[in-house]
Amino acid sequence: MLATQSIILIGGILMKKAKKSFGKKAAIPALSAVLLTSLIGCSNDADQTSGKASDGKSSKPNITIMTTGFSTTPLTDSSPALQALEKYTGVDITVNYVMNSVYNDKLNVTLASGNLPKIIMIPDKLPSFVSAVRNDAFWDLTPYLKDYPNLSQANEITLQNSAIDGKIYGIYRARPLGRNGVYFRKDWLENLGLEEPKTIDDFYNVLKAFTYNDPDGNGKDDTYGMVISKFTGPFDVMQTWFGAPNKWGITKDGKLEPDFMTTEYMDALKFFKKLYDEKLINQDFAVMDSGKWDVPFQNGQGGLIVNVLDQAHRNAAAMEKIDPKLKDAVDVLGAVEGPEGLHNLPTAGYSGLLAIPKSSVKTEKELKQVLSFLDKLNNEPAQTFAYAGVEGRHYKIEDGKFTALVTSTDPLYSEIQDLNQFIPGIPDENFKHAEYTPLQVKEKEIIKENEKIVVANPAASLLSEVYAQKGQQLDNIINDARIKYIVGQIDEQGFKDAIKLWKSSGGDDYTDEINKLYKESNKNKK
Repeated sequence: MLATQSIILIGGILMKKAKKSFGKKAAIPALSAVLLTSLIGCSNDADQTSGKASDGKSSKPNITIMTTGFSTTPLTDSSPALQALEKYTGVDITVNYVMNSVYNDKLNVTLASGNLPKIIMIPDKLPSFVSAVRNDAFWDLTPYLKDYPNLSQANEITLQNSAIDGKIYGIYRARPLGRNGVYFRKDWLENLGLEEPKTIDDFYNVLKAFTYNDPDGNGKDDTYGMVISKFTGPFDVMQTWFGAPNKWGITKDGKLEPDFMTTEYMDALKFFKKLYDEKLINQDFAVMDSGKWDVPFQNGQGGLIVNVLDQAHRNAAAMEKIDPKLKDAVDVLGAVEGPEGLHNLPTAGYSGLLAIPKSSVKTEKELKQVLSFLDKLNNEPAQTFAYAGVEGRHYKIEDGKFTALVTSTDPLYSEIQDLNQFIPGIPDENFKHAEYTPLQVKEKEIIKENEKIVVANPAASLLSEVYAQKGQQLDNIINDARIKYIVGQIDEQGFKDAIKLWKSSGGDDYTDEINKLYKESNKNKK
């Protein structure tokens, strides 16, 4: 009883402080689950405090936002960067920052309360959000996006990936869609007199040369072609080079089938086995910790990695620290050409959705005001305020060169930290930033080019009840069989037997449900 009273007392004190000091920028710092639950009635009030003048008047509309925070000292009203962003958008911005570590818990509590801001960041297709969407609690934005200069340029694949039941219920926070690619030892390639691989055959020949032709010139047999870990991503990426679909393929009669049932998938699988059998990849890949994936590359053991491209410059910097002679030793490429041309596996293309609840945005007129605000956030001035701050205070530009004046350890950094957590970044990232190295420039160019060749998942927006219940088990059956085939523990018939097990373990039900949802989704689009 005493403990409960203490929690209530502490909660009361915190709530009084919150109502006095929350202003417009941050809610209470992260609380324990018990305290959060105890204070739900209070916290929702505090979260929505607008911080307006005592007479409650404001010449600008107010937009309330709940999103993730990563700082224990959130933005305050006095932030010049926030004030500049408000002036530019013509909106008073009230942000409730919730620490990222407890965001999902707080989101579920907030959704259940019904007391929602005008914009709420949804980190993923959480069951609670999907349920709310299906109960008509959020605006369907699908018919409105075309009316806004930036939002109308949203990437179609990313929209599809972020959709629920084929419809758009939030403005995605953009992340590079074409991020996957290859980084490799450019110096090894030059030492061997080889050119950058253009085709799958070229790729194989490079791996073989990196393994057997002494690419580092030390006279020892101590290198191999490609580093692989227990993370399945590289195999998923390389499958698309062979023409395999992304998760689900479309048959000639218009139905969806799993990628691993296609001929192209099997062609890729045989290729992976060939790489393993010829020791062109590390033999311990199935147990290698993905957190140590880059170590053999940095140490001069493995010559190539299929991964996100922006990891290349980080590896290059680490290698240069080990040996300054390794400056400019790393290069990148997007994909190599297979039997059906150039293909690549996309990322989801987004990190969270900015959804608009009907309980707080009640009319279409209000909805259009919020969408106009979100659209304007994508313009260069707004992105610069959110990511870099105010010129002369947080950064300077001399002779066209950007220089940051504050770092994460400076007190002034709190004036800009987390301000970008509600910036969509559609269609592009275009804020002022520091100069990039030539390798980073090339990474970004390839990432952009990759958008033209990424393979969409036609079922990305479809949410399966069967998969929600049995997805882990089903995925494990195929992933385990793929590894066993590569290392020679099962043959092609053994892999087909695994598919039969997948089908009888719920896979057939999953396929039937996905096809039903796919058919319904296509009807809704017409």
